[in-house]
Amino acid sequence: ESGYLYTKYMMGGNVVIMLLFIINAVFRSAGDAAISMRVLLVANALNLILDPILIFGWGWIPAMGIKGAAIATNIGRGIAVVYQFYLLFRGSKRIRLYWHDITISVNTMIQLLKLSIGGIGQSIIATSSWIGLVRIIAEFGSDVLAAYTIAIRIVIFTLLPSWGMSNAAATLVGQNLGANKPERAEKSVMTAGYFNMILLGMFAIIFVSFPEVFVRLFINDEAVVAHGVTALRIISFGYLAYAFGMVLIQSFNGAGDTFTPTIINFFAFWMFEIPLAYLLAIHWGFNEQGVYYAIIASETVLTIVSFYIFRKGKWKLKMV
Repeated sequence: ESGYLYTKYMMGGNVVIMLLFIINAVFRSAGDAAISMRVLLVANALNLILDPILIFGWGWIPAMGIKGAAIATNIGRGIAVVYQFYLLFRGSKRIRLYWHDITISVNTMIQLLKLSIGGIGQSIIATSSWIGLVRIIAEFGSDVLAAYTIAIRIVIFTLLPSWGMSNAAATLVGQNLGANKPERAEKSVMTAGYFNMILLGMFAIIFVSFPEVFVRLFINDEAVVAHGVTALRIISFGYLAYAFGMVLIQSFNGAGDTFTPTIINFFAFWMFEIPLAYLLAIHWGFNEQGVYYAIIASETVLTIVSFYIFRKGKWKLKMV
C-alpha cells in the first residue's frame, strides 16, 4: 500500500523527471558531464534535506509520511530543472539557448523518435529480464529473495560510476564521429573500457574476498546474510564482463546505432539468460546459484558479441 501511495504522489512529477534527464543528456552530449553531475547533486541534496522535514514534520510543517517523501523528491527535482534552464538560457557553457531558437521541427522530432525507440527497447528488455530472474529466485523462499535483492542493490550501486564512464564514452564517440575521426572514437571506447575494467575489477576483488561486510550493512538475519554472501560473491566474478560490455553497448548508442544494442540485449537477456537461469536453478539442481551463474554467462556473452560487432566497425559509418 505504501508503494502504491508513493507512486501515486510521484506521478505528478513525471514531466519534471523527463526534463531532468533529457537536459542532463544534452549537457553530457556537449561534453559538459560535470554540469549534469552538479544538477543531480542539487536535486539529491534538496531531497535529503526535505525528506525528514516533510515525512516526520518540523515546526509548523505537519508530518505527511509517504506523501511527504514524494513531495520532497518532486521539489528537489523541480528546482534542479529550474537550475538547468538557467544554465541553458543564462549560462556561459557550450550549450546556450535563446527564445527565438524555440521552434517546432517535425523532422527533428521524427529523427529523435527513431533514435529513442532503440533506447526504450533496451531499457524494457533489461528491466523485464531482472523481473524474470526475481520470479525464478522466489521459488527458493523469502530469505533467498531478500538476499538476492540486497546483493543486486550493492552491485547496482557500485556500477553507477561505471555507467558514468560508459556515458562519457558514448559522448566521445558521438563527438569524434561528428568530427569525422572514427579511429579516435574507437580509441576512446577502448580506453574507457580498460579503465572501467580496472575500476570494477577492484570492486570484484573486494566483494569476492569480503562480501559479508557489505551484506551486513543492510541486515543481520543470519540466514539472509549467508545467502547474500553467496549471491554477492558469485555475481562479482562477472564484473569485468559488466565493465567492458556496458561501455561497448553505450558506444553503439553514442554513434546513433540504437538498434544493434537492442538486438544484443534481446538475445543475451531474454533468449539466453532467463532460459539458462531457469534450467540451472530449477531443472539442473543448482538452485538459486544457477541464477547467479546465468547472470555471469549472459553478461559475458553480451560482451563477446558486442566486441565482435564493434571490431567489425560498421558503427563508424552510422549517420545521425
